[in-house]
Amino acid sequence: MSSTSTPLTLPVLPLDDEVVLPGMVVPLDLSDTEVRAAVEAAQAAARSSGESKPKVLLVPRVDGSYAGTGVLGTVEQVGRLSDGDPGALIRGRGRVKIGAGTTGPGAALWVEGAQIDESAPDPLPGSVAELVKEYKALATNWLKKRGAWQVVDRVQQIEDVSQLADNSGYSPFLTTTQKIELLETADPVARLKLATDQLREHLAEQDVAESIAKDVQEGVDKQQREFLLRRQLEAVRKELRELNGGTTDAADESDDYRTRVEAADLPEKVREAALKEVEKLERSSDQSPEGSWIRTWLDTVLELPWNERTDDTAEHNIQGAKAILDAEHAGLQDVKERITEYLAVRKRRADRGLGVVGGRRGGAVLALVGPPGVGKTSLGESVAHAMGRKFVRVALGGVRDEAEIRGHRRTYVGALPGRVVRAIKEAGSMNPVVLLDEIDKVGSDFRGDPAAALLEVLDPAQNHTFRDHYLEVELDLSDVVFLATANVLEAIPEALLDRMELVRLDGYTEDEKVVIARDHLLPRQLERAGLEPGEVTLDDSALRKLAGEYTREAGVRNLERSVARLLRKVASRHELGEQELPFTIGAEQLRGLIGRPHHVPESAQDPSERRTAVPGVATGLAVTGAGGDVLFVEASLADPETGAAGLTLTGQLGDVMKESAQIALSFLRSHGAELELPVADLKDRGAHIHFPAGAVPKDGPSAGITMTTALASLLSGRQVRTDVAMTGEVSLTGRVLPIGGLKQKLLAAHRAGITTVVIPKRNEADLDDVPAEILDRLEVHPVTDVRQVLEIALSPAEVRVAAAA
Repeated sequence: MSSTSTPLTLPVLPLDDEVVLPGMVVPLDLSDTEVRAAVEAAQAAARSSGESKPKVLLVPRVDGSYAGTGVLGTVEQVGRLSDGDPGALIRGRGRVKIGAGTTGPGAALWVEGAQIDESAPDPLPGSVAELVKEYKALATNWLKKRGAWQVVDRVQQIEDVSQLADNSGYSPFLTTTQKIELLETADPVARLKLATDQLREHLAEQDVAESIAKDVQEGVDKQQREFLLRRQLEAVRKELRELNGGTTDAADESDDYRTRVEAADLPEKVREAALKEVEKLERSSDQSPEGSWIRTWLDTVLELPWNERTDDTAEHNIQGAKAILDAEHAGLQDVKERITEYLAVRKRRADRGLGVVGGRRGGAVLALVGPPGVGKTSLGESVAHAMGRKFVRVALGGVRDEAEIRGHRRTYVGALPGRVVRAIKEAGSMNPVVLLDEIDKVGSDFRGDPAAALLEVLDPAQNHTFRDHYLEVELDLSDVVFLATANVLEAIPEALLDRMELVRLDGYTEDEKVVIARDHLLPRQLERAGLEPGEVTLDDSALRKLAGEYTREAGVRNLERSVARLLRKVASRHELGEQELPFTIGAEQLRGLIGRPHHVPESAQDPSERRTAVPGVATGLAVTGAGGDVLFVEASLADPETGAAGLTLTGQLGDVMKESAQIALSFLRSHGAELELPVADLKDRGAHIHFPAGAVPKDGPSAGITMTTALASLLSGRQVRTDVAMTGEVSLTGRVLPIGGLKQKLLAAHRAGITTVVIPKRNEADLDDVPAEILDRLEVHPVTDVRQVLEIALSPAEVRVAAAA
């Protein structure tokens, strides 16, 4: 219990951020003006009242605010402190409830107060006795940890509850706020309980801190012990090597791997993974198969060029890079412009400090789609040469296992990383040009779909964190230039195609083939045939005839074979003594060396021998996997006596092409009178449409106007002009609808000697992609209706020939 009594008038001795509890004896520095003023005022008051010891009121002051409770203190002694400064020794006597301010002698602040009665119940209740026992136990535990054995005895001798609680004022771990809380708690039992809780919390915190310090010390001791043991082990191994004649053991090998990993320039996460594997290797026995797997993995990781990149010479000389592309490849302007654009953007990013944005570098993913022999694969080497980068070719034709792309899991015997990782390793840099050859020939089976695995590799938004199943660490592919090649666009999965920028290589013009043969193919084949550059010369006329009549292709592979065959013939004749060198081959010498041409244009044949010499035959244009090609359509009518009505289609036609034939027949039946055609023949006699080269499958809607023209020619008896070819889809109303592959079709028409081409009006925009020299040699007619097609394609009405039927 506690109550207030004994009114007092005392000088205030403020304690800044300090608290003195009753029973405590503290020295105070009299150099402080306020302390000196309070002590001197107390001494003056004691002299006037005849008291033996001056009295002061010790009041805590925090941030300029005084506590509501102070401690009555007596000045026990005034003298010098240990450092020589004047001081006073003051003992706390009891709590005082601070009242109003008043006046008194000296310069000190005087206040009125009432001393608080702090007597505890006697005898103590059982719960209080247990509390006293608990506090003494906790205090003894804390004091023993500090080695204060003498203080332990003094604490054990304290029996007064108030005095025991106030004894915690000496605790250095209590904050000023906690001590003020003890000061203002007048009830001795409540104060002792508060002191016990504070001491218990401190001991718990101290136990945690000691545990942490112990763990840290144990870790340090373990590292020191491991270091010493390793040094000793190294010394023992050295002695053993000397005894065994210099041979090494597995432990030396693991140490060698650790040294190599620590010395290698690896990304932080890769280094951590490699060190974990080294630790596994150190723990594994020599007989464990896991050891060989780990060594293979570590060798692979250490051989990868994690932070090695070649400098892009093209960034400093884009004109030079463009000159290299022009010198090594004729034509192909689209892909050259795209590479030049990429180099220009990369240079500007580097100049502006934007080489890495969002963790991604400035790589590129291009898909080069075109027929065989147009230079897709060799273009990849030229791009690498122009950029000053390493070049790696990855052949994907026939790949059916997803692990070929993403690697095998390390648990399998003979596991290896995927082809992409092996390509980076082979290149020796993180920014090579990687050619993914024949990406349209990738298959799939029960082992997975490699095309699906390529989605991450070729996605610029993901490939900076590519994870190979074998490595299981992130590999940055965002600086790699991927060039994928394909012959058939439709064979590439849609999701994969969406991640690549499409660049079409539709083939070469005849002029471009002549330049390629003269500047590239002929020098290479001369060297392979063992001939000097001046010993055999091919005229441009011979090269043009080789390209136009001996070979008819979008690319130049067969042209190169023909050149090689010519040179072999000349070399063979020279060795047999039948031919003198040097020798110039002109167009007139070709037949004597390699025989007659295989692809004579229709315009060069005798009029009576041309396919369109009879009504019912029209020339169309198509796109195949080998580029564009001409396609002949033949139509005939059955004898009415046979009774075979309807439509017969032959030539391995697909469903779309069959439907186009039905549409063409339906249009002529409904509009025959308007076109002045004997439509009665179509009702009474069966029509037969045939596409030669019956072993080759054909499909698509672009032969619609060709079939319509063939049937109209048959019914009218008017021949289709020999120099005219056409392409376009037809509708039931006679509209000519747009088609695809116009550039390849026009190139094929030019190769076949066609001079007039009919195309849909809505395909006019595609003419911008056709080389200017081809358009100069072709008369292109954009049309919107079949009637316009018939006017252009059919011979004049007065020149009639008996129907083919």
